[in-house]
Amino acid sequence: MFAGRSVHLWWAVAVFCYWFSRLSESQGVPQVEVDVFKEMADELGALHWSFNADLCEMVMGGMTQTPPPNSDGYVECNCNFNNTTVCHVTTLVIKSYDLPGVLPLSIVKLQYLKHVDFAYNLLTGTIPEEWSSLQLDFISVLVNRLSGQIPKYLANFTSLTYLNLEANQFSGTIPPDIGRMTNLTSLFLSSNPLTGELPNSLANLTNLKDFRINDNNLSGPIPDFIKNWRQLTNLEMFASGLEGPIPLNISLLDKLKTLRISDLKGPSQGFPLLRSTTGLTSLILRNCKITGEIPAYVWKLRLLEMLDVSFNMLEGMIPSHIARKLKVVFVTDNRLSGKIPDTLLKDGGNIDLSYNNFTLQGPEEPACRLDIRNRNVNLFKGSSAPDTLKRTLPCIEDVVCPRYKCSLQVNCGGNDLHVKETDRKVIYEGDGGVDSERYLSANYWGFVSTGDFLDEPSYQRSRAVNVPTPNIPELYSSARLSPLSLTYFHYCLENGVYNISLHFAEIIYTNDNSSYYSLGERMFDIYIQEKLVWENFDIEDEARGAQKPVVRYFSANVTDNTLEIRFYWAGKGTTRIPNKGDYGALISAISVDPTFRVCSYGNKKNVTAYVAAAVLTVFVILSILGILWWKGYLTGRKRGRNDLEGLELQTVVLTLKQIRAATDDFDAENKIGEGGFGSVYKGQLPDGTVIAVKQLSSRSRQGNREFLNEIGMISCLQHPNLVKLYGCCIEGDQLLVVYEYMENNSLAHVLFESNGRSQMMLSWPTRFKICVGIAKGLAFLHDESRLKIVHRDIKATNVLLDSDLNPKISDFGLARLNEDEKTHISTKVAGTIGYMAPEYALWGYLTDKADVYSFGVVLLEIVSGKSNNNYMPSHNFICLLDWASHLNESKNIDDLIDPRLDDAVVANREEIERVVKVALQCTNATPSVRPTMSEAVQMLEGKMDIPIVTPEGSTYTNDVRFKAMKDFKHERRNSSSTTRDESQISTTIRTYSSSTSGFNEISEDSIPF
Repeated sequence: MFAGRSVHLWWAVAVFCYWFSRLSESQGVPQVEVDVFKEMADELGALHWSFNADLCEMVMGGMTQTPPPNSDGYVECNCNFNNTTVCHVTTLVIKSYDLPGVLPLSIVKLQYLKHVDFAYNLLTGTIPEEWSSLQLDFISVLVNRLSGQIPKYLANFTSLTYLNLEANQFSGTIPPDIGRMTNLTSLFLSSNPLTGELPNSLANLTNLKDFRINDNNLSGPIPDFIKNWRQLTNLEMFASGLEGPIPLNISLLDKLKTLRISDLKGPSQGFPLLRSTTGLTSLILRNCKITGEIPAYVWKLRLLEMLDVSFNMLEGMIPSHIARKLKVVFVTDNRLSGKIPDTLLKDGGNIDLSYNNFTLQGPEEPACRLDIRNRNVNLFKGSSAPDTLKRTLPCIEDVVCPRYKCSLQVNCGGNDLHVKETDRKVIYEGDGGVDSERYLSANYWGFVSTGDFLDEPSYQRSRAVNVPTPNIPELYSSARLSPLSLTYFHYCLENGVYNISLHFAEIIYTNDNSSYYSLGERMFDIYIQEKLVWENFDIEDEARGAQKPVVRYFSANVTDNTLEIRFYWAGKGTTRIPNKGDYGALISAISVDPTFRVCSYGNKKNVTAYVAAAVLTVFVILSILGILWWKGYLTGRKRGRNDLEGLELQTVVLTLKQIRAATDDFDAENKIGEGGFGSVYKGQLPDGTVIAVKQLSSRSRQGNREFLNEIGMISCLQHPNLVKLYGCCIEGDQLLVVYEYMENNSLAHVLFESNGRSQMMLSWPTRFKICVGIAKGLAFLHDESRLKIVHRDIKATNVLLDSDLNPKISDFGLARLNEDEKTHISTKVAGTIGYMAPEYALWGYLTDKADVYSFGVVLLEIVSGKSNNNYMPSHNFICLLDWASHLNESKNIDDLIDPRLDDAVVANREEIERVVKVALQCTNATPSVRPTMSEAVQMLEGKMDIPIVTPEGSTYTNDVRFKAMKDFKHERRNSSSTTRDESQISTTIRTYSSSTSGFNEISEDSIPF
């Protein structure tokens, strides 16, 4: 028996060895597929690459011999071919290698490839159409630099079930062809600048289980066709740009587990019907303009773990019956009331009840007891108590102010730090330097944080980020990062007006273009005293890069001894760079200083000094205003004050000493411009911020009249295409306005300077970017900002260009508020001849269509490179617009195009013609025919058809568009006393306005800083 067993054992071993030997000798990847990896390395830009064909293993791949941390590269093969003697590559994963090339075309030779993942690289271009020949079921290009429109030919990838295009630079509209990819179960389009509406063809994607479209620029309502996605388990629409209301038929999606929607535009709505979605585990409906009560069934959803309905208008009470698994509840900034049920306060819970009207009995209430059970409850301003201190700190008994502070310096995310500033040494007090949801200092200030870093279990509260970075001050090496809302507050603060300096540095992302860490984008909103002062703040954009400090200045009026500074993440920006949980608001330091000179600490002597100082300050200001009024400089300001009634300026008041130091005492070498208001100087603040300072001329009535108007208008406005106001100074006889410095001067300087002063040549793509940027800035002024504003002086000299040649509208001295209930504004005519709409120049009839007309003229100047006022091709034409109208009528538009563009004309002909057509539409003599600026943006971007323009050349001798200019040039020819030089043209004419009682001064042109 023993011998028999030995024979069988020997036989089994022999067979095993035979087959193992055969496999090891003959099994491998065909040479044609091995060669693909060599081609692929070149296409991907990899410098170090090695593939083992025998083991079907990628040994090395990337830019360095040592792979980057967290890199993930591997190949999988199927060896069940030719009796297991041949292997074919089926899976290719090359993640986090910082590869700088393009998606490889060569992989089409891997005929058995099913799964490709090139996430977290620096690849450019787009997805090759040739890939459609493969039977791919999985494509991920998450976090790369792919661009252009989403290819229509993706519809040919019929076998695809997973497509991830998140965090790239795809633009334009979503092609309807995507609706033919009916096998898709996962479609991720987040963090791309996509526009337009969701195409109706997406209704055909009935197999979808996961759809994400966060952080985009889409428009239109959330479509009803989502009801077709009956297999959907995850739907994400954070800051997508879409409008509400949420469709009622969302209740048909009964397999939903995760529903996340935020920051919807459009009308208010009731709570969406979700009774059938009993499998929900995460429900986020944040800032969706939801009114009414939270339905009782929501609190009872058996599997629900997270509920976030923050920043809505919800009312009512929280019921006592709450599902067992619900431990994360955010209801901040609503109108909820009543008692806080004990059933809400679970072990391990994260509860935010701030900014509501709950009834709290005192520190002994369970919600206030932080010493029991592992939980976080945020009650900041969550109480209905009338007393400000009790609302701010509802869980502290008998809170009083033994004395009042008058300044605050905080090192966010760090420890106490001594910082030497220009004329003082300051201690920036640390905020604890640890990961925490709250901090309360003994010096009457603290912070509270709201939110949870989604899909990142390691971080569930605000984080202290500490990244020692060379070449930037220590103050910026630490910061506090919050997933949703972060509020710093100071109670027991002296009432009065304060200058606020917010210090930022992007220390999580990098400037290293060889790393995907540089692809991150962070945006958040800034509120001061519960008022929005900056929407979509982008640290890198403001600092011109990562790892660079930047300070932004604000002003706040404290009236109840409490100051609040809140940072709110509104769902915009990337969420997965460099890792999950690295998104949200990021702040490095805060400095708050009074504009008054003496602080009170409860001492009677100091109070007397404070009051005396305040009285003296008021007396000086009234004296100055009285002198200006007596000299006639402030005549007519009553109407201006009415325009700005109720407007609280968010403007920093700088001292004359600070501005003198920044400009080297207004050194002549720092002088960069001259205007009707006076001179403009370049300067630099102690933190390195480069500024432009307008110094009012003591001889200028224009500057005196427009100073308060300009400050009042632009201090409330923040937009990428509007110049930023840093502050102002009213001291002695000085009136100064401080702006951000524009490296490339004005559009007029770049376009029209032919005497060698400007050596820059604007390419057509840059010109088109400028056209769209100006249009978006004006659309914001007219339609999107809280105040509806008519600029009145849009021209090339009032469009400034930053270092990247992005346009920024400047000079708001003539701006006027446009009230919705009025058909037009009756005002004195002011502006620039050649840019003023005829109905305004001749009859004083002012609407936002006057800006549209001016914009049209600027478009023609950008296309032609010629000034409307200074270019006359012959005596038959009065100006550039006149000539352009004739060229359009005779179909000779090519003669209008700047000859310096050369080859760009052929490559961009359609775009150039579109701009000219929009320009002629905007300059139509009839205001009602002109588009709105929002429509002009859509026309320029090709999203809206351009109506046919009726030719209006000067063969029509009564064309009102050119009457004012003809009158002006006739008067100028008859005047021998008018002088003009190259740097400043300041000529005035008298134009009668029926809406006023006299003649008004109108400038032909002026060159600002």
